[in-house]
Amino acid sequence: MEEIKVDVLVIGSGPSGQKAAIQAAKLGKRVVVVDNGLDPGGNCLYNGTIPSKSLREAIIDLTGFYDRNFYGTTPYKMEDINLSSLNSRLHYVINEERNMVYRQFKKNGIQWILGTARFENPHMILVLDHEYHLSYQVEADTIILATGSKPRNPSNIPFDKDVILDSTRLLQIEKVPNTMLVLGGGIIGSEYASFFSALGTEVTVIDKKDHILPFIDSEIGILLQTALTDLGLSFRGNEEPELVKRIDNRAYLKCKDGSEYHADVLLYALGRQANVDNIHIENAGVKLNEKGYVVVNSLFQTTMPHIYAVGDVIGGPSLASTSMEQGRLAARQALGAETHQFPTFYPIGIYTIPEISSCGYTEEELKELGYHYEVGRAYYYEIARSHIAGSNVGMFKLLFHAETLEILGVHIIGRGATEVIHIGQIAKSFNAKIDYFIDQVFNYPTYAEGYRVAALNGINKIRLRK
Repeated sequence: MEEIKVDVLVIGSGPSGQKAAIQAAKLGKRVVVVDNGLDPGGNCLYNGTIPSKSLREAIIDLTGFYDRNFYGTTPYKMEDINLSSLNSRLHYVINEERNMVYRQFKKNGIQWILGTARFENPHMILVLDHEYHLSYQVEADTIILATGSKPRNPSNIPFDKDVILDSTRLLQIEKVPNTMLVLGGGIIGSEYASFFSALGTEVTVIDKKDHILPFIDSEIGILLQTALTDLGLSFRGNEEPELVKRIDNRAYLKCKDGSEYHADVLLYALGRQANVDNIHIENAGVKLNEKGYVVVNSLFQTTMPHIYAVGDVIGGPSLASTSMEQGRLAARQALGAETHQFPTFYPIGIYTIPEISSCGYTEEELKELGYHYEVGRAYYYEIARSHIAGSNVGMFKLLFHAETLEILGVHIIGRGATEVIHIGQIAKSFNAKIDYFIDQVFNYPTYAEGYRVAALNGINKIRLRK
């Protein structure tokens, strides 16, 4: 066993752990990162964000998805699209990203240790190798927990490798199923449901809510559900699962109202939970909340002042983007560097087909708060760039104060949404008003032009009232 004394120990090497470690190293500290994955990168790189978004891009490209708008159907034979061709692209991306993490750790002098971390006491962890032999004892002045999350898999769901699946197992199946059941209409369920619908799979999404992605602006949600229906997806709302099992190599689902469903595969996507099961967190004196997430304050300190926690292990918003900033800020705070509070205004991206991105208030929230607001809309069919690209499904929705013209919310559904959202984000962060978009010249033809069209639409409504 090797004994190590360091300034900062980071447990977990996903987005939050990486950025925390790099920031600490930039501040001149000796840093060790411990993770039980075979390579650094965390679930985000191997089972989450990167694989799912790589799969999405491969599906769109290999199926000629947007060519359907030109030809009425895909110019490719769907039977020629197989998971082998999709996975080859996925593994290429993962390999490139993994090499980048290694390069960043090496460049910043960060020591990487493979193994399972277990707290011995609040300042020390023991590291076990994959044969459960004790390999390291690491003592640190500051510890940053970044162990992420994992699918919430109840014991009554008979998970296997090819029929009853969670989001991790789904990436390992060998063929495109003809039919699929998706339990859960949240982000993960909706994304994978749209991917496989685009591949030609007959997908049924089942959720206890009455529509997909209930937390987003409802008008955007309706547009998404319409687009997915056009792909052949079926949504069954107000349904709760009662029994899931495998019958004759197929998935069987019975709901509490007695309805029954059968499919080649079932994806269980009803939430995630903090990854703290095996780290003996009780030895650190760190408290968990009633949902099992690590309790932190606004500076990401746990109940032990020298131990910080960031990313999915503390709960929402559970985005790679927000986790990265949490990790960076926690390291700065822990080491006494100048820092700031975590921002309250940031974009979210949902990589369904079509994709969605938003920041700020939804229309429902503005109504509840009693704002006097107006809405500006620009539909993708009004934008020349979408005709050129073959992606005329989508909309820009700008919410702004009817008197002050202050931008209150930006919601986009359609191709490129997760890229162009940042224009609205920056405008809002600089307190620009809705007429800012009218007074600027946008490249033509671009998706970004939708901001100007939507702003004009909203301003004209106010002028007509006057």
